[in-house]
Amino acid sequence: MEIIKLNEIEKIKVDMDGAKNIYKQVPISMHNGSPTFSLRVFTVEANGYTPFHKHNYEHLNYIIDGYGVLVNENGDEQEVKKGDFAIVMPNEKHQYKNKSTDKPLIMICGVPVEFEK
Repeated sequence: MEIIKLNEIEKIKVDMDGAKNIYKQVPISMHNGSPTFSLRVFTVEANGYTPFHKHNYEHLNYIIDGYGVLVNENGDEQEVKKGDFAIVMPNEKHQYKNKSTDKPLIMICGVPVEFEK
C-alpha cells in the first residue's frame, strides 16, 4: 500500500496544440506499480481548456472543484461542476473548458495505465 499526497506531486504545464492554461499531476501510475489504472489530476486555470481531441480509450473523470463544460464532437456543451462524474467513451471527440474567470477547474482523470507513461 502507498499513500500519495497530491500537494507533493509535481504540477507540470501541459504543452499541447489546442491546450490553454492546464497543469497535470500524476499521483498514481505504473511508476507506483499500479497494474491497471493511472489517475491524473488536471488543473484547468480560469478561461483554460483541454485540446479538442479523441483517443481509443475511455476517460473516467471526477470534478474535484470548480465548474466548466464538457464539449462533444458536435460542439454541444454540457455543464460540469464540483462533485460531478463524467465518462468519455473511446474515440469520442471531446474537450473540457473552464468557464470561470477567476477559479480553476480541477478534475481527476482515470485512464488505462499504459496511456500514462
